[in-house]
Amino acid sequence: MKIVHVCLCSSYNDDWSYQENCLPYYHKKLGHDVTVVTTPFVKDKTEDYQFFRTGEYLGTNGVKIIRLSLLISNKLKLSRKLRIYNGLYKTLQNERPGIIFVHGCQFMDIRHVARYAKENPNVRVFVDNHADFENSARNWLSKNILHRFVWQYCAQAIEPVTKIFWGVLPARVDFLVDFYKLPKEKVKLLVMGADDEKIAEAKDKGVVAGIRDQYKIGKDDFLIVTGGKIDKNKPQTLLLMEAIKSINNKKIKLIVFGSVIPEYEERFFSLLCDSIQYIGWIEAKEAYKYFNAAQLVVFPGLHSVFWEQAVGLGKPCIFRYIDGFNHIDLGGNCKFLYENSVTEIKRVISEIVDNEKVFAHMEKIAQDRGIEMFSYSKIAKKSIEMEQRIAI
Repeated sequence: MKIVHVCLCSSYNDDWSYQENCLPYYHKKLGHDVTVVTTPFVKDKTEDYQFFRTGEYLGTNGVKIIRLSLLISNKLKLSRKLRIYNGLYKTLQNERPGIIFVHGCQFMDIRHVARYAKENPNVRVFVDNHADFENSARNWLSKNILHRFVWQYCAQAIEPVTKIFWGVLPARVDFLVDFYKLPKEKVKLLVMGADDEKIAEAKDKGVVAGIRDQYKIGKDDFLIVTGGKIDKNKPQTLLLMEAIKSINNKKIKLIVFGSVIPEYEERFFSLLCDSIQYIGWIEAKEAYKYFNAAQLVVFPGLHSVFWEQAVGLGKPCIFRYIDGFNHIDLGGNCKFLYENSVTEIKRVISEIVDNEKVFAHMEKIAQDRGIEMFSYSKIAKKSIEMEQRIAI
């Protein structure tokens, strides 16, 4: 089956481990002929957009990539904001897909996908959504003009030809139904996950031993790992560091990776000590290895794809509680933080570390259910199944 993934809502980095990278790769591994149609932009380490290239080439994961140019100019803000490109309809005609998987419905050119599907009624269309009220529609203009008017129009335009709309979080399922007014029976949950191959690499005993040896983590030490950007959206990492520093248990160690904004650097570096090590920014594929080397993974701030990766590795976790983000709770694999406080973080970590039965239960649930439910090879199969199969 020919599958075209349309990724025109944002940038696209070939070597990242996001859903738009993993699903095409695992669809290809399932035997499908796969093409990704995307933008000319990538993101750099600071998350800024950078022009990369246009045209066709083979991506680093072996999937064919076609990067379209913006309609008028790569530098025109309106064209980039509304996501209007050259040649999407012609590209679909040339590729002749049997399945179109649209990553995000927030781009004006989605009308060309709808047109192509209407003219080719045997084509199956699936659309996912990565927008919710935590990351979108956060000011009046975005909420009432861009999302309520422009992007709702796009969602409604593609709805008649779409088999299933996938929200990648429970909150994003609700966003499609409540905000874009899509029919509830067409909207389902498709979780983001962890790359099976990277899981296998991270599970290598030599990799785990190497990391713990490198950072002088003893066999009896209890290693906690956290990672991601430490900025104004996720300052809670600083609270986690304060909590670890204040716990009177020399066996508890913390490794932190990621970038730190300049405003937090002084406070951040003042918290480093024998129990807390900072390893800087690391490649996404390396994050799997560090998470797997830990006994416990902690995310005290906002959601990131690291949440699903840690659960997919079968690791016990602590997460900040956010309404609509409870898909990572598999019945005991994790605990939640409800307050932004050092006291709460310290208490929850101590309850896990000091009680072997509590930790053993979390670990068993995490290992029994996490890998099974958050494996991208399995998610890839589900993502293009017909609705009758999914309803079972």
